[in-house]
This record gives sequence, C-alpha cells and structure tokens, in this order.
Amino acid sequence: MTPPDRGKLPPVEPDHDPVSVEVVVPGAVREEAAAAIAPGRRPVPAATAAVKRINLALQGGGSHGAFTWGVLDRLLEDDRIEYDSICGTSAGAMNAVVFAAGWAENGRTGARQRLDRFWNRIADVGAFSPIQRTVIDTLMGNWRVDTSPGYLAADLMGRVLSPYQTNPLNLNPLRDVLDGLVDIDLARYASGLNLFLCATNVHSGKVKVFDNKELSIDAVMASACLPFAFQAVEIDGEHYYDGGYMGNPAIFPLAYNSDCRDVVIVQINPLYRPEVPKTAREILDRVNEITFNSSLMREMRAVHFVNRLIAGGKLDPEAYRITRIHMIQADAEMAAMHASSKLNPERLFLHYLRDIGRRVAGEWIEAHLARVGVESSVDVRGVFL
Repeated sequence: MTPPDRGKLPPVEPDHDPVSVEVVVPGAVREEAAAAIAPGRRPVPAATAAVKRINLALQGGGSHGAFTWGVLDRLLEDDRIEYDSICGTSAGAMNAVVFAAGWAENGRTGARQRLDRFWNRIADVGAFSPIQRTVIDTLMGNWRVDTSPGYLAADLMGRVLSPYQTNPLNLNPLRDVLDGLVDIDLARYASGLNLFLCATNVHSGKVKVFDNKELSIDAVMASACLPFAFQAVEIDGEHYYDGGYMGNPAIFPLAYNSDCRDVVIVQINPLYRPEVPKTAREILDRVNEITFNSSLMREMRAVHFVNRLIAGGKLDPEAYRITRIHMIQADAEMAAMHASSKLNPERLFLHYLRDIGRRVAGEWIEAHLARVGVESSVDVRGVFL
C-alpha cells in the first residue's frame, strides 16, 4: 500500500485500466498475498517457539481503553512477540506513548509497569469526577453512568454550551497524568518503536498522523480531543480534534513505514450489533460507534483490494505492500456495555476491562500467534466488507 507520488502521476487515459496490465509477480509472492486475504490458505504449525514481529493498531474508546491495557499487558508477557510500530488513536494513542516510554525505560517490564501506573492514576483522578455510577447501578452491577446527575448535567450543558464557554481555561486532567508519567523524549527516541498518533484536522477534515519526529504531549491530547468536551488542540497553527473521526486507528502509516507486514488491531468499538436501536440515546450511541469504525472499515477494504490484486498478478509487490491482518477483540463483552461507560473512570471497572483484555489476548496467542508471518488470522472480507 505505497502512496502514489502525485508529482509524477501520468495523465489518466479514459480507456486505460492500470490494474488490467499483467505484471510479473513470482508465484511465492502471489501465494503470500492470497494467504493475507483470509486464513486457511497455507499450512500453519500447531505451535511455535519462533519470534513473531508485529505492528499494533490501537483503537480509542475512553475508559474502554483499559481493555487495550489488558491486551498489551498479556502480549508483553510473551517473549516470542516483538514490536515494530504502533499506531494509536485517542485512548489508543495514550496507551501507545505510555507503552513506548516504559519500553525505553526497562523493556517489557517497564512497559507493563508504566501502563499499570497510568491506568491506576486515571482511576485516582477519576475518583473526583462528578460522573460516577449511582447507588442503584452499582447494586445492579451496571457499569453505565448515564443516570448519574453529573453525566446528565454535562450532557445537557453540552447541547447548548461549548467547551470554550464551560472550560475557558482549557483544563484537562489527562494532560497532567501524562505529563507526570511519560517522558516524551524517551518515547520518541529511545524506545526503538515507530509511533504514529492519529488526529483530525479541524480545518481540512483530513487525518493527521504524528510520527516520532512530531511526538509531543500536545499531539497525544490532539488525538484524544473530543470536541464537545475540550477545546481544539492547536499545534503549529493547526487545530485538531479526536483522531477517531478519520482514523480509528489508521492502518496506512503501518503499511507505508514498516517492514513488518503483520498488523494486530486491538478492537474496542463493536462492529456488529444484532438489535436495532429504538430510543434516541441508543440511536445516537450506535451512530457514534459506526462513525468511529468507519475509517477502519474503509482501510480494510483497501488492504483487501491490494492483497487481492497482488495475489492475482495485477500489482507489482515491489510498489505495493502485502498486509496480514489480525484482530484481538471481545465483541460480546464490549457490546454489552453501555456507551456511557466510556466515561466511567472507576478503578474496579478499569481492572475489569483489563482482565477481559488479558483473557482474550491469551486466547489469541494460543489460537493465532503461529499465523503471524504466515497468513491473516482474520477473514477481512467476511468481517469488514
């Protein structure tokens, strides 16, 4: 998936179909591309002791990012897994920089400890939030906070007032947490990881990807800037909103800038819901889920298209990239959680999500780690197209 050099593109002939021109693609490469389309096309060993190198694509989702914490914690336990690049959005961007800073400090152990400190610090700060579960929801075992007086007040104010009015000093406790826990220079230069953080440019509507050279606390906050809660983040004269609108997360930075061809997506937002939403709140929540998954769905179509054309001998594999897709998700558990629980910072809830993440990551390692470097473990067409 190499981006075209737009300065050198030839004029388009009306009757010319560039993918109809047969190119010389070795049989082994075509077989590799076919295996990236869907699992089951190449023999896979039942178990492996080999080192597997992966890229990570981390979705955003507020407090649900603690699920990703659990996934990362379990992956870091396994010495067979190495990391090349990480692309993250919103909470995924925070997980990415905390991971990188900890990794630079003390490898796997440092990354695990730093993630643990970060999410527990979120719980410490969140204990003072006006948005908390009610007694009834606590007794009933609900993680939702939409009946909280604080939530209802914030929701009402957000419909008529902007954060420029309700938060003129632009205070954000998450910035203080990151400032206290993340040495951004360690994450940028000493981790050995390629980092990509996604934000949405307010002016152009385009996705902005901050790489290691541009990495800063401001970039992290830009990636996590929900426009109804915080003022747009200004960086070098440009303003940014949450990256989830245009890249949640973006896959193309991993395809363009990494030699590793295996991307592991840590999926937070449910792709599929069997029920039709009926209330106004349910409709809005589902629309938000669809919106925050839409960019990923489009990129998966592009990945599938390129893999299929290479497998069919229609694209030069030297100019385009084969990308194998893997996914760690807990759709049943995450779909059962009300959207408002993304604003629940309660320690018990964050640890609950962490434990789910650890469990499903362990299941993924057992079932699919051997497929890394061999074939996709996800049927991209069946899941995304």
